[in-house]
Amino acid sequence: MKEPRRIAILGSTGSVGQSTLELISQAPEHYRVEALSAYRSVEQLAAQARACSAAFAAVGDPSLYKELKEALSGTETEVAAGPEALVEAAARDSDWVMAAIVGAAGLPATLEAVRRGAMVALANKESLVCAGAYLVEAARASGATLLPVDSEHNAIFQVFAAEQKNEIEEIILTASGGPFRTWSSAEMETATPEQALAHPNWSMGAKISIDSATMMNKGLELIEAVHLFDLPDSRVSVVVHPQSIVHGLVRYSDGSLLAQMGHPDMRTPIAHSLAWPARMNAPVKQLSLTQMAQLTFQEPEDERFPALRLARDSLRNGTGATIVFNAANEVAVEGFLAHRLGFMDIPRVVADTLEAYMPNPPESFEAVLEIDREAREHARAGLGQSKVATG
Repeated sequence: MKEPRRIAILGSTGSVGQSTLELISQAPEHYRVEALSAYRSVEQLAAQARACSAAFAAVGDPSLYKELKEALSGTETEVAAGPEALVEAAARDSDWVMAAIVGAAGLPATLEAVRRGAMVALANKESLVCAGAYLVEAARASGATLLPVDSEHNAIFQVFAAEQKNEIEEIILTASGGPFRTWSSAEMETATPEQALAHPNWSMGAKISIDSATMMNKGLELIEAVHLFDLPDSRVSVVVHPQSIVHGLVRYSDGSLLAQMGHPDMRTPIAHSLAWPARMNAPVKQLSLTQMAQLTFQEPEDERFPALRLARDSLRNGTGATIVFNAANEVAVEGFLAHRLGFMDIPRVVADTLEAYMPNPPESFEAVLEIDREAREHARAGLGQSKVATG
């Protein structure tokens, strides 16, 4: 890069945002931080803004404006607060935007970055799940580049020959199986949030960790892959791979099966996206083939992990259903983390919500947000009918 790449990080205090800043700090001559955003973590956000001399810092909770302003007094960093401030962070004059706000809350800011033609690194899978058609169309219209950051989609992106798309038979997402891969259904009924958060391979935030335990993350990634790679869901498959070494595969018509491999470290896909189309050094452990453990693969079990079936059903019922799928899951995860319902009630709440509320595909971005709101109301109404975790 002849000039430093200007960077905005939406969700900078989360694990992906922190890793992005870590990588930037190791190559400061190549990157300049334009904007950072968080929802409530004022102290951490202010420390990040000071450390990288960010031009702009936004906090999503409007009541925290004064606190952030005081925390950054004496600096040249502009400060803003409220939902509109998160969109402003995405609208700033940056070349590359990390979209890492968890959940549907990140959708407006992500769409803003896409509409203005930036390179957008998508760590927020919910944006594509809820508004994939709008994001892809907006990217075509503006010339924006969508760079997948999820380890599985990034892996496929690296071995997906777009010019040979007609020769691609399928893409394969891998799933670790999470902490309950070997648990029985009865044992999973009493699983606690603490147990579900203990992922065997990855270090992630609470929402993503629970999604991994239920395999809802893989359902969301299935929907995301359909939009990212413009393939029908019949050509997107999932295998359980407990070692998390192979992150994604592409099968070609000549019999070739290309895979991307690496240790389970999110800094690898972040580094790939941050430097794209070039490469950069990343402080990750190198994979040694001679020292690598045995690699195993198996089919996911629908009875214990119905998330993939629910995701495929949602896809086939249209965008309205995928919005409901995502919204109901977010509500159910919140309920589980608050000990208001049991672990196995998460997919039940999603299934019940899909049955109770099946809207038509949205005809505008505003309709996407309205369906999301109504789906959450339906899901919250169903929480009271579920069992509380007793473990």
